[in-house]
Amino acid sequence: MKKMKVMMLAASSMVLSLGAVATASADPMALATQRGCMACHQLETKVVGPAYKEVAAKYKDQDGAVDMLSAKVKAGGSGVWGPVPMPPNAHVSDEDIKAVVAWILTL
Repeated sequence: MKKMKVMMLAASSMVLSLGAVATASADPMALATQRGCMACHQLETKVVGPAYKEVAAKYKDQDGAVDMLSAKVKAGGSGVWGPVPMPPNAHVSDEDIKAVVAWILTL
């Protein structure tokens, strides 16, 4: 009986985590807003950071762009889009960063 409860709990946890991933990927703009990205970026207009459509155009056909940009978002950096540095986003999960970056590259 105890083994069955453990298995049900594990299955429930897996279903819940899959639901969170599906929700995030279903609306990546909401995820970007929740994680604070939209405070400095917009779709079509440069704010503090570049417009997402500019980022998509620059990296559109580059192999490994999702991984490279995800690492930059996580660590932060400066010099690519101007003098204002992007702060590190260590508080955002790798999965959320990759979901947002992958979405940006489709714009």
